[in-house]
Order: sequence, then structure tokens, then C-alpha cells
Amino acid sequence: MYAVINSGGKQIRVEPGATVRLESLEGKVGDKVSLDEVLLVNDDGKVKIGTPVVKGVKVSGTIVEHGRGDKITVFKFKRRKMYRRKQGHRQNYTAIKVEAIGSDKKK
Repeated sequence: MYAVINSGGKQIRVEPGATVRLESLEGKVGDKVSLDEVLLVNDDGKVKIGTPVVKGVKVSGTIVEHGRGDKITVFKFKRRKMYRRKQGHRQNYTAIKVEAIGSDKKK
């Protein structure tokens, strides 16, 4: 079973038990998180595609860590003009351990 979620403007495929890095989310390490924007769910060949989201399905997980990604270098250059700008960037992230993909209806 897997699902495709939308978080931070990116689409990420998640499975129960997997740890994924998302854009920074509010909360402390150990807090429970519920992600509502589920775009697709595949349950043993039964595929549900949302328009734009699948209604009644949530992905729940636990925050494992907050951190910063690898540094990238942004370099602007125009030849023969002596124009050079060098800048670095590190993106913040939140790592989440996915626990369950399921409906938010009470059984």
C-alpha cells in the first residue's frame, strides 16, 4: 500500500513504515502529524485518484527530526562584465516516519 501526498508544493510517495523528508512543519520531535492532501492511494491494486484530493483519506505519522539539508551554491555570472554573485542556501526540513494510510472515518 502506498499513497502520493502533496506537502510544501511537492508530491511525495509514502508507504507505511518509511521515513520521508518534507518541507518544515510545525511541531516538536515525537508529535503526531496528520497529512490531509492525499492525491492518490494504491491499496493492493485498487487505485483511487483524487480530484484533486482523495476524500476521507489521511496519512498519519510521527515527527522524527528537524534539520537542514545539504548546502547548494547559487552562482550568477555574466561574462566580460565583471559580474559575479555567489550565494549559498540550506533548506530546512522535517523528517516524518509514516505510520498509517487510511480513512479518517470512525469504525
